[in-house]
Amino acid sequence: MRGGVIGVDLGGTKLRAGVVDDAARIHHRTHRLAQGLDQPALLATAEAAVREALDASGEEVSAVGFGIPALIDPRRGIVTFCNHLPLDGLAFADVMSERLGLPVFADNDANVALLAEHRLGAAQGTRSALMLTLGTGIGGGLVLDGELYRGPRGAGAELGHIVVDLDGPPCPGKCPNHGCLEALASGTALVAEAVRVASLRPESGLGRAVAAHEELTGPRVSELAHAGDAAAREVVTVVGRRLGAGVAGLINAFDPEVVVIGGGVIALDELLLAPAREEAAARLTAPVRGTPIVAARFGDEAGMVGAAVLARESAAQRAAAA
Repeated sequence: MRGGVIGVDLGGTKLRAGVVDDAARIHHRTHRLAQGLDQPALLATAEAAVREALDASGEEVSAVGFGIPALIDPRRGIVTFCNHLPLDGLAFADVMSERLGLPVFADNDANVALLAEHRLGAAQGTRSALMLTLGTGIGGGLVLDGELYRGPRGAGAELGHIVVDLDGPPCPGKCPNHGCLEALASGTALVAEAVRVASLRPESGLGRAVAAHEELTGPRVSELAHAGDAAAREVVTVVGRRLGAGVAGLINAFDPEVVVIGGGVIALDELLLAPAREEAAARLTAPVRGTPIVAARFGDEAGMVGAAVLARESAAQRAAAA
């Protein structure tokens, strides 16, 4: 396939795009806020980000790939459920293709992140792999027998919405559940736990940040935890244990060769993964107790890389079928 491809990671709060080469290097990154936008504004923002990357690259681009936090009907290409953005009922790829004048391909954001890790990253060479992306929510991706599993309605591997606590907090957005893994171990859940602990530990770094009227965000909690603040580390450990409990259930169900953790929250690295592994190990059956739980090779950029992989592979398949 001639020309470069653009990968776009459209999340619940922000959008990132870039030109991605064959070696998964990202060039000409662009960034936009996505939170709180209505559908027309969101589509215009996505178009502007892609056009900025196109203009900056100065090269021919043959296709654009999007990872979006949504379920997409595989037959019709219509968004059937989007928890955090106003995309329900939209033929997203078709609409963006018309706006951009380029072939556009779209899939669930966690699916494309796992596509990157399976083709080029931490799950490369495996026949079965599971991925969770921790950001505003929790996305899930699953490779079975070497192929990405989407399900007959495009709703497969919504792993963030497994219930791990019947009496847990309500899941944000349109999900009707309480106690979803997303409600307990996402970036949003991390911040909620940090706010709770800050109110109980006013002498801590978290407490002082709140007293100084700082906005507690995931990156700020991560910064405090890496700096050694005991309260912030306590928060991360709690969230890590919740993550581990959810991962254990998924490993017991699917027996993957590897579990990959990505998304913005993975900036916490071993502060998060160590308690997650410990909790998971205590809950796993003997045959799967050694299943690796690892950080995404592409970190928080797996979505952009995977969206580009989607565009490249889908465009090649379309050309071969023509």
